[in-house]
Amino acid sequence: MKKAILGVSAFYHDSAAAIIVDGKVIAAAQEERFTRKKHDSSFPINACRYVLQEAGLNYKDLAAVAFYEKPFLKFERLLETYHAFAPSGFVSFASAMLAWIKEKLFMKRMLREQLAGLGDAEIPTYFPEHHLSHAASAFYPSPFNEAAIVTIDGVGEWATTTIGRGRGKDIEILEELHFPHSIGLLYSAFTFYTGFAVNSGEYKLMGLAPYGNPDSGRTAEYKTKIETELVDVRNDGSVVLNMEYFDYATGLKMANEAKWEKLFGIPRRKPESEISQAYMDMALAIQQVTEESVLRLAKAARELTGCKYMVMAGGVALNCVANGKIFDATPFEQVYVHPAAGDAGLAVGAAYYIWHQILGKPRSFAMNHAYWGPAYSPEEIRSAIQASTVSQGGYTIAELPEEELLRRTAAIIADGKILGWYQGRAEWGPRALGNRSIVADPRRPEMKEILNRRIKHREIFRPFAPSILAEKTGEWFDKSHPSPFMSLAYSVLPEKRDKIPAPTHVDGTGRLQTVTREANPRYYALISEFERQTGVPVVLNTSFNDNEPIVCRPEEALDCFLRTQMDALVLGNMLITRP
Repeated sequence: MKKAILGVSAFYHDSAAAIIVDGKVIAAAQEERFTRKKHDSSFPINACRYVLQEAGLNYKDLAAVAFYEKPFLKFERLLETYHAFAPSGFVSFASAMLAWIKEKLFMKRMLREQLAGLGDAEIPTYFPEHHLSHAASAFYPSPFNEAAIVTIDGVGEWATTTIGRGRGKDIEILEELHFPHSIGLLYSAFTFYTGFAVNSGEYKLMGLAPYGNPDSGRTAEYKTKIETELVDVRNDGSVVLNMEYFDYATGLKMANEAKWEKLFGIPRRKPESEISQAYMDMALAIQQVTEESVLRLAKAARELTGCKYMVMAGGVALNCVANGKIFDATPFEQVYVHPAAGDAGLAVGAAYYIWHQILGKPRSFAMNHAYWGPAYSPEEIRSAIQASTVSQGGYTIAELPEEELLRRTAAIIADGKILGWYQGRAEWGPRALGNRSIVADPRRPEMKEILNRRIKHREIFRPFAPSILAEKTGEWFDKSHPSPFMSLAYSVLPEKRDKIPAPTHVDGTGRLQTVTREANPRYYALISEFERQTGVPVVLNTSFNDNEPIVCRPEEALDCFLRTQMDALVLGNMLITRP
């Protein structure tokens, strides 16, 4: 009989569920895709229902449920931290205790109550540690039998960063950094101070950093102050923070604003306000410090393990700019970053930890794509179109054979128009990878501004991504290592930058997705047809959304198409164009 394990990540941010059956991922999805609430932290009941349905299983068929961390160990950290900093933070302590006593201390019972919505069977429930779940999410789905493992985030129970080694079905943690010292929380503190939302705005800070002036005395001054007053980055990449400047251990904010303003000479930027050059320089300074920590961690991982390959997970592992520099700083031959490297990916990691460590099963799976979310049938797509206002006149709707669909779609992109591209199963993780994407011509320098004005309505400094035929990567970028999940940033070759200006960031890099025929045949065919028509094996790719979670159902794709100024929409084999 097949054994299935349901993995759950919930109650912090980016709740998610995943299911593995006999060691293979069958389905995985974030709750936000169903509730339409960005970074939804509620129990992922909709995602749980979906993954069970996709696997063709009922709740009673499960061998186990895996929750992504140990609540009692996290409670221990909370108590010891408040004790260490007492009497500071009493108000925060009282608030936290109320939540824990009412709910979180009894997580097993709360999980059982939530899971009762799926069935009344008594299923064994396990609680692997947070960073072990991260390590498992990175190593077990990787293509490597042996690899160094680096996990970096804000904090789990106690750990904030780990270095480990994976061999076969076994994971060994070799080094561990503990709270409150955390490169992830340091980066989040700067996210807060530059006016972005913690746990969701860190990618904005990363996108802003290249607009800082690397030759500015102010940037150098900020970096020096960070390294002398806020954090000591050790040779192995571990960090020691000066907690006089931070309030997150016992307070309700990330940073002591008064001390930061005195140190840097500028106040915390108000959210949504204009971004001056000073904040751009600050973003660059903390990005440089973060990169130094990540690269030193990678070097330490290589020295500790001697492995040729490295895998990464944790929120900081989504810093694709730092990741792309690992090859220059170390002899690692390949780096694999889990497609949902943040807390959502812990659902997969927790399930895999139980499968391999508790049940002792051998490995038999490698995740070479990220399309683990819902798909909708041609009949469901036609029904959604019929119910939409696009069917009430004015729009051209055609169902086309694949060859003609690709030819016409590539021509639409090459003509400078903006295309919604909706195919197959939804992506797992924060990146749109060619199934729920908005696609445009990378050759047009004005395309970035057009997309932001007409579709995305977001900050102008945030970059768009190039999707490239994998075998052409070395012809356009300074590296050719695979980046299937858009987790590595490489420099666009100088002689190619004027050919793909739209997805090339201000610093000359691109957060690229390497596309193979095996992983996504139709998206690969679209880019190939675009290359046939234009000579460029790259398209601009951004997520199919407008300040909302990436679209999941065809109805959401149609709604986004109608309320923005997208020129055309492809749903499966259906091509819809505006009058």
